[in-house]
Amino acid sequence: MIDTSTWQTIDFISDLHLQVGEPATAKAWFDYMASTDSHSADAIFILGDWFEVWVGDDDEDPFAALCSAVMRQRSKRSELFIMHGNRDFLMGVDLAERCGATLLADPTQLDFNGTSYLLTHGDALCTDDTSYMRFRELVRAPEWQAEFLAKPLDDRKNIAKQIRAQSQAQQALATSYADVNEALALDWLNTHGCDVMIHGHTHKPASHKLGSGQRHVLSDWDAKAEPTRLEVLRLTTDGLSRLHLV
Repeated sequence: MIDTSTWQTIDFISDLHLQVGEPATAKAWFDYMASTDSHSADAIFILGDWFEVWVGDDDEDPFAALCSAVMRQRSKRSELFIMHGNRDFLMGVDLAERCGATLLADPTQLDFNGTSYLLTHGDALCTDDTSYMRFRELVRAPEWQAEFLAKPLDDRKNIAKQIRAQSQAQQALATSYADVNEALALDWLNTHGCDVMIHGHTHKPASHKLGSGQRHVLSDWDAKAEPTRLEVLRLTTDGLSRLHLV
C-alpha cells in the first residue's frame, strides 16, 4: 500500500519515449524534473514508456545514466514511481534503485483523498490489437526475458532495433489504432474496487466516463509536435487537472 497521507500534489506522466535522438523532448523532461516551483509534486508516477527502448539494467549508455541521475536528484524532493510500458518492460529493480524510484506492478491501486485510482500503462487493455497482444504474451514471459537478458548487450540492442523497425512498418500500414477495450477496463476497475482509472499507451489524451467512474488517458510527450505535447495530469485535493508545459 502506497502511503499518500502527507501528499498534496501528485503528477502522472507516461509515454515520454526518451531517447538520445529526441533531445528537445528529453530537455523538456529534464526541466520538468528540475522544477522547484511552489506547486512541485510530492510524488511523480511515470506510467510506462519512460524510455523508447530498454534492453536491460546492465546497459551503461550515457543517456540512460543521465536520465537516472536526473531521477535520483529529484528523488530528494519527491517520491518517484515507474511502471513498465510496452517499450521498456525490461526495466528492473536495479534501475529503480539507481533512480531512487519504486518499480510498480501493473495495475497498481492508489488511494488519495478518499478516492481509489487504478494506475496502468494501458497496453494490456488494448485487446483488439491482436498482433500486439500475441507479442506481449511472448515477451512478458519470464522464460523469454531470461533468455533475452542472457544475450550479449550488443545483440540485445540489435534485436530491439529489428523489433522496432517491424513495429514501425506495421504502424505505417495501419488505417487506425486499437484503443482500450471499455468492457475490460470497466471489469478491471470493478475487480479492484476503484473509482478512477489512469493510463497511457494510446496517445489519445482525454477523459471518459467508465461505468459510474472515470477513465483518464495520459498524453505522450513530443516537444517537436505542433502544438507540443508535453502534458502532466496533476492530482491535488481539488481533483485532477491537465498541466501543459511550454
